[in-house]
Amino acid sequence: MGCTIVTSREFNQDVSKAKRDAMKGPVFITDRGQAAHVLLSVKDYRRITDGDKSIAELLAMPETGDIDFEIPRLSSEMYQPADLS
Repeated sequence: MGCTIVTSREFNQDVSKAKRDAMKGPVFITDRGQAAHVLLSVKDYRRITDGDKSIAELLAMPETGDIDFEIPRLSSEMYQPADLS
């Protein structure tokens, strides 16, 4: 499921396109560069609002609990001090 980002102006000029895009995934509508609204299909809306789970439970992703993550050490070759002269 991909998401689409449109400006308020683009949304107002082509609502039908935004509705078609919402069938593929959420459509974020921006106002002055900031996300202001999200357009969802009814199917997606019901999927995230039905049931006994809270939004925190839906976002928790418990299946990812056993992922090992190692942070690589930085070597002096990976960075250089800033030249402030």
